[in-house]
Amino acid sequence: MRKHIVAGNWKMNKTFEEADDLINDIMDKLEGLTLDRNTELVICPPFPYLEMASEYGDESYFAVGAQDVSEQDSGAYTGEVSAAMLESLELTYCIVGHSERRAYHHETDEIVARKVDQLLKYNLRPIVCCGEVLQEREEGRQFDVVKKQITDGLFHLSAEQFANIVIAYEPVWAIGTGKTATPEQAQEIHAFIRGLIAEKYGKEVADETSILYGGSCKPSNAKELFANPDVDGGLIGGASLKADDFIAIATAF
Repeated sequence: MRKHIVAGNWKMNKTFEEADDLINDIMDKLEGLTLDRNTELVICPPFPYLEMASEYGDESYFAVGAQDVSEQDSGAYTGEVSAAMLESLELTYCIVGHSERRAYHHETDEIVARKVDQLLKYNLRPIVCCGEVLQEREEGRQFDVVKKQITDGLFHLSAEQFANIVIAYEPVWAIGTGKTATPEQAQEIHAFIRGLIAEKYGKEVADETSILYGGSCKPSNAKELFANPDVDGGLIGGASLKADDFIAIATAF
């Protein structure tokens, strides 16, 4: 049975002290709480806090992931962080291809593919983002956009490699806007993505792939979204910065 995953993407938020407080708050709320045995909680703080989060994660019930990785193995790339560095911190996950990276840093599907390769090389699980902007949705091109992103970013992998991939569908028009795709819209795209995987790698691989929803998921709509058969959790932005909200989403299954 594929995992339910609730991953908190903190983005560029929190000072060191605030990050420490938030992690401890999450840990306190996890004490004595019984999550669904098939549910994995992941926190993805900014780079400076990864070591701290990893050490806390060893004591609690969450995994830790990074928000990005370099496409390069090592070398003169000022400001970049390699997959080898992330592995040395004993992380589990890393987000790649987030819509903000695509928009603000001009990351292409080809760059995403190289980052995925780096992560797999160092035994890290990529959370690979895909999704359409508002204009593409209004023009009815969301399926073409998502298909290209997944095909160009992931379908160079073998079935064995692909088994380590988590996909996060982001309706870009719903990120940070307060808008949310309806449960029906989310299910439609998630089922489409699973169908693409099945065509490429077969039904067994598709059935084992966790596909997360990443567009303004919050405690008030998580249960309805997660009730869909092809929605396996969420990539959570703003709501992951409040322990109560984050835990409420994690227990929405």
